[in-house]
Amino acid sequence: MKTFMAKESEVNKKWYVVDAKDKILGRLATRIATRLRGKHKPIFTPHADTGDFIVVVNAEKVSLTGNKWDKKIYYHHTGYTGGLKQISAKKLLEKRPEDIIRFAVRRMLPKNSLGRRQLKKLKIYAGPDHPHEAQQPEILEI
Repeated sequence: MKTFMAKESEVNKKWYVVDAKDKILGRLATRIATRLRGKHKPIFTPHADTGDFIVVVNAEKVSLTGNKWDKKIYYHHTGYTGGLKQISAKKLLEKRPEDIIRFAVRRMLPKNSLGRRQLKKLKIYAGPDHPHEAQQPEILEI
């Protein structure tokens, strides 16, 4: 018996809409990362992109538990000496609410070119509207 290997050209990719309103960030991100990778499908192949497209709406209404709004810090380095920058989750939500979900999902995907391709299938919008009605996305309850 041969092992089945899915080809990316043969995979049927669907579009889903996820409403992030009052959802816990980590639990939401794990479900999204699983769908982006395609691990929910029986044809999952680790080296192929078998996942679906995910559109997240109401990203500004996502929630965190405990004191994470003040204590969770996101870091990045500019590349210059002393260039370590930091921003709290509360300030990041005010400036760029889409990035909170994008950072959480990105860190759950593979750290290679496949993970970067899978992250491009994630579309995040702060409000309830999105421009992907032509793809006829299904509502995904999480």
